[in-house]
Amino acid sequence: MKLTVRYFAFITAALVLAGGCAKSGKTNDKDNLRLVYWNIQNGMWDGQDDDFARFTAWVEAREPDVCVWCEAQPIFKSGTADYLDDIDSWRTDERLLSFWKDMAARYGHKYVFLGGHRDNYPQIITSRYPIKEIARITGTEEVIVSHGAGWAQIEKNGNTLNIVTLHTWPQAYAYGVQDREKSKAEHGGDYFRRAEMEYICEHTIGSVEGAENQMWMMMGDFNSRSRVDQDTYKYEEPTTAYLVHDYIRENTPYLDVIHEFYPDKFYTTTGGQARIDFVYCTKPLFDRIKTARVYTDAYTAPVRDAKKISNFWHPSDHRPIVVDFDLHK
Repeated sequence: MKLTVRYFAFITAALVLAGGCAKSGKTNDKDNLRLVYWNIQNGMWDGQDDDFARFTAWVEAREPDVCVWCEAQPIFKSGTADYLDDIDSWRTDERLLSFWKDMAARYGHKYVFLGGHRDNYPQIITSRYPIKEIARITGTEEVIVSHGAGWAQIEKNGNTLNIVTLHTWPQAYAYGVQDREKSKAEHGGDYFRRAEMEYICEHTIGSVEGAENQMWMMMGDFNSRSRVDQDTYKYEEPTTAYLVHDYIRENTPYLDVIHEFYPDKFYTTTGGQARIDFVYCTKPLFDRIKTARVYTDAYTAPVRDAKKISNFWHPSDHRPIVVDFDLHK
């Protein structure tokens, strides 16, 4: 069976290359660092039937140095909304870390970091380089970080990179409310995400003096739109839809990488028309970026599940973001 899966992965990689969507132009320059970020929907929901061969073949072909995966826990059986038979064991950190160490090894990564999480939607960092854990964030009783967040560091060429991962609350109503319709009408979800974002920033980049002069990146599924994309959304002002990214723009030194690279274009990061996945960088790191793109190809383009199961898409309801940095000394 293992030979069959590996052979399938080889064939998949070959097809991906033939389709013109790899190796995506990465040089072998020792100074290059490639980041791949992706919300992989339920631990790559449709990847279990082939032992994740298509997924790992795609990742390997990108030659990433660091990967950040949102929704990194398998939850449902492929093609269904039925929980895995051993779902309780998947909710343990030990099972998740063991799974991701094996998965990451298949695309050349030795190191794994699991962010803080309260539920079935954690974030995972994998890397070619050792990862230093700084914080696993879940919030407090007063400010809950619904899907958790993480703060880790890696070193390359004498550069320290701070990596912050997050995944904010997805609903229109606030977390834990009894009257969901009332909360929706009051834009409770927007205000809840705004509180999550402030807490995450205050306990990561906001806790370090001089962070604006350091190399920081923050990324994830923000479940929030940005005011810089108003030409696409055309929300009637005033609106609460932009609270999360207004906070980032007004209170942190982060720059929105995709917007800064493509100020006059809109790139959806979902199967619909929504840019809710972001990579942010401080200027010292942003100035090292060589290329950045929302990566859509024959494999990653979201396709709605034909049976309309839940809100599931193949291979994910989100698109990856790939960023190349030049980390010369």
